[in-house]
Parts: sequence; structure tokens; C-alpha cells
Amino acid sequence: MNFLQILTKKKEIIPLLLFVTAAGCGAVSIAVYSLRKSDVIIDRRRNPEPWESVDPNVPAKLLTINQEWKPIEELQKVRRASR
Repeated sequence: MNFLQILTKKKEIIPLLLFVTAAGCGAVSIAVYSLRKSDVIIDRRRNPEPWESVDPNVPAKLLTINQEWKPIEELQKVRRASR
């Protein structure tokens, strides 16, 4: 049977097919988007040292381990004054 003939006989399959197609397209587009971001580098031949192409003017996420929190005195004064 042809695919269109099946759809004409069983019309309840059409919404299911639309939702599955939309979910598949969304998953593919998110995958392509996340692979094209600057944080992810796949091509080893053209860019073996990815840190050389980092723009210093663009803020980057950094990881801080064993960070000690110290209260800011000016902020503490404002909090005390607002109470």
C-alpha cells in the first residue's frame, strides 16, 4: 500500500505523524544549534588549538573550585539601612 493511501484510510494517524515529525525536527535543530555554538568544537583538523580563537572581549563561563564567599561591606550597609 502507498503511504498516502494509508493516511486516507486511517485519518487518526495524521496528528500522531505531525507530532512525531515536529519532535524529530526540533531534536535535529537543537543538535545542530548546540554543535554550531563556539563552546563545542568538533573539527580537529582546521582548529587543533581552540583557545587561540577565543575573543577576549566576549565574556566566558569559568569554573571556580573552593570559592570562599565574603560579604560586600557596602551591600551589608544598604541591607541594614533598608530594614
